[in-house]
Amino acid sequence: MGTKSLKRRPRESQNPPMAAAAPPRRKPRPYVAASVLLSASLVVSVIALLVLSSNKWRALERAVSYETVTVVNVFPHDPQAFTQGLVYDRNDTLFESTGLHGKSSVRKVALRTGKVEDVQKMDSSLFGEGLTLLNNRLFQVTWLQKAGFIYDPKNLSEIGTFNHDMKDGWGLATDGKVLFGSDGSSTLYQIDPQTFKAVSKHVVYYRVIKYTISMNWNT
Repeated sequence: MGTKSLKRRPRESQNPPMAAAAPPRRKPRPYVAASVLLSASLVVSVIALLVLSSNKWRALERAVSYETVTVVNVFPHDPQAFTQGLVYDRNDTLFESTGLHGKSSVRKVALRTGKVEDVQKMDSSLFGEGLTLLNNRLFQVTWLQKAGFIYDPKNLSEIGTFNHDMKDGWGLATDGKVLFGSDGSSTLYQIDPQTFKAVSKHVVYYRVIKYTISMNWNT
């Protein structure tokens, strides 16, 4: 018998042929143009906002004047005194209000020696705060209270009390005519020295100011 030559049939691929990838769809030209225009507008707006903000801050900084301070002398002072109010009077005399419960007081201090020449101790429930001198009377406010005290600068005897309109007693000062007070916030009060009513209120704005601590000056 003759032998038959057997030809092997090529194996079929087990993986089906991959379909040709569909070409990416092009975005409609109007959509592309709108996207570019929106992006450009956004960039221009951000730049304009930054420029305006920068100009505003520069104008504000130009409107505020700065003064330098030079230390010309140093005087001794009681390190145990928790100073809250300080007034310079003639003849190198200081009037000082000290704080802390149980340690609050009003003092008369010799500037050059730091010697406490006279002292009026306060009730232990009170926390002394701002102090100022107007019309030959010392005015003092107290922390967390609306009550204030009036003293005779000659002997520091208490000659009166008053109630103010501030939320709290912190700083106290005068221009020689009226009283100015602060309650620990950014609000400054102009106070009538006869009625102790707030004549006006002014909120301090410069960058970010949350609190004004103490204020002491005399003319």
